[in-house]
Amino acid sequence: MFSAQSARSSDSDKQVREIRQRAGIGRRIVFVSGNFNIVHPGHLRLLQFAADCGDFLAVGVNPDGNDGVTLPAAMRLEGVRAIGIVNHAFVLDEKPETFIERLRPEVVVKGKEFEGRFNAEKKMMDGYGGHLLFGSGEVRFSSLDLLQREFRETNYSSIEKPTDFPDRHGFDNREQIALIRRFNNMRVIVVGDLIVDEYVTCDALGMSQEDPTLVVTPIKQDRFIGGAGIVAAHAHGLGAEVQYFGVVGQDATAKFAESTLEHFDVKTRLFNDESRPTTLKTRYRANGKTLLRVSQVRQHEIGRELCDELCKEVVRAAEKCDLLLFSDFNYGCLPQAVVDCVASKCKERGVVMVADSQASSQVGDVSRFTGMRLLAPTEYEARLATRDFSSGLAVLAERLRAKAAAQDVFVTLGAEGLLIHARSADGKEYVTDQLPAFNRAPKDPAGAGDSLMTCSAMTLVAGGDIWQSAYLGSVAAACQVGRVGNFPLSADELITELSI
Repeated sequence: MFSAQSARSSDSDKQVREIRQRAGIGRRIVFVSGNFNIVHPGHLRLLQFAADCGDFLAVGVNPDGNDGVTLPAAMRLEGVRAIGIVNHAFVLDEKPETFIERLRPEVVVKGKEFEGRFNAEKKMMDGYGGHLLFGSGEVRFSSLDLLQREFRETNYSSIEKPTDFPDRHGFDNREQIALIRRFNNMRVIVVGDLIVDEYVTCDALGMSQEDPTLVVTPIKQDRFIGGAGIVAAHAHGLGAEVQYFGVVGQDATAKFAESTLEHFDVKTRLFNDESRPTTLKTRYRANGKTLLRVSQVRQHEIGRELCDELCKEVVRAAEKCDLLLFSDFNYGCLPQAVVDCVASKCKERGVVMVADSQASSQVGDVSRFTGMRLLAPTEYEARLATRDFSSGLAVLAERLRAKAAAQDVFVTLGAEGLLIHARSADGKEYVTDQLPAFNRAPKDPAGAGDSLMTCSAMTLVAGGDIWQSAYLGSVAAACQVGRVGNFPLSADELITELSI
């Protein structure tokens, strides 16, 4: 007869095999166990201490019914798995000392309060040469709950939407919500540079005594899809069927990007270029501010064979497409030959095209994307493309529009909002208008332009005019900058904000 005890033994053996397999040969395994009802600073201190004691941190979460447990095991396990320094977490269905005897980790860490007490695993660990250590009592970390809220939650109360702009252009929030609902099942293609954004949340310890250097301790690490990848994820989150085409290196960053895009249900075709790493940008943050950004990037153009293959597959996909978004970061993944080939075929088929080209230093020219329905550069990118560093914004926008033969132009102005340069209702002239930035207390400006471009472009395809497009794009940007890191927007988020 199959007993509960044998089931627990089988599950424990499975966990041991998985931990050993994932840790690999020669890496020191550290084991910690506990209830973890609500992850608090004490837990973070203990786990950070444990992670520093070895190479692979495994955490056992005590089962429901254990003394002191107040929340379901699934919820507690989810909280532990969200901590970046934990390599493997699972529900521990037997006594810790029994599991430790199976696993035989090099190090077991317990809280400082257990030092000086009887510890059942001590004698057994001494027998195989393991070490039982007790966490330090240092207090310096913020709670995980606050960190997670900084990353995921949009603060709608910090968003203020102007009422004069909709009145001036003859639309209301009800019409905007109707446009968002038309995003559903829109067919979108995104082409451009893939970026992975890494955020290392740190605790600032102060200044070094040896030299004037800020000293920090990492608390947790989070990775997000960025660049054209997040544009694709935004489009899917807003309701579209999305195909994304990008270029990556042969590395773990590329594997993370591919699995994340798959999780977001984005149909992805990533072309491998052995001559470049997948672009990775790491931001070190403390107290809600970015201290330093380190970029691993190459900016040379992809080779001719890769150009031809990329162009061929995008053109084939564009046969059944409503919107094509060029998301260019000038890292060499969108050579002019690819842009011209794709744009020409899309124009023949009546596909709406929108482009954004972010400038890195003095590199970048958004005007090379000719014949677009909409261009959405920053002021600096517009000036760089036109070589005009003195004209007013309206003149600048018109010069860019004329040079690129674009139908309309947005010039994003950061904290000052957005300038719209578009054809008048009678089609006889071009007029300009401006929107302020909707979010009064942005947490992270990264990704504002991507979300604005994606939502604005989809609004145009859904039948909205350029003014509705600018307004909805600004709502999307306000939601995006209200949290840290690139999470895909959703149609529900925008509808919630428009309903407030």
